[in-house]
Amino acid sequence: MTKRKAGRGGRRERRVFSAEFKAEALRLVAERRALGGSIAQVGRELDVRPNQLWAWANEARGDAGDPAGEAAVLGETLEQEVRRLRREVAVLRQEQAFAKKVAVYFAKESR
Repeated sequence: MTKRKAGRGGRRERRVFSAEFKAEALRLVAERRALGGSIAQVGRELDVRPNQLWAWANEARGDAGDPAGEAAVLGETLEQEVRRLRREVAVLRQEQAFAKKVAVYFAKESR
């Protein structure tokens, strides 16, 4: 799984991950994202920071500046991406409606 290199002082030791581990991690991310999970959840399970998973996805894609290819690397079909984005929009709309209600409540309190 990982090799450990000697660290300095009280810092965490640097870990080196094999290509197989990275590929399996990206496969797991794609699987969980299809089910509505998050990269952060997978990161916690694997004890890997989410930004490291993103970096591996960018590395696998070969171009860190290509957001359109992200879904393909993470194993998400267009339909899955649309479903995920629609869920996100629904959540954001609920949060926005709640924020409006809170604003109205506090506006009445301040009078």
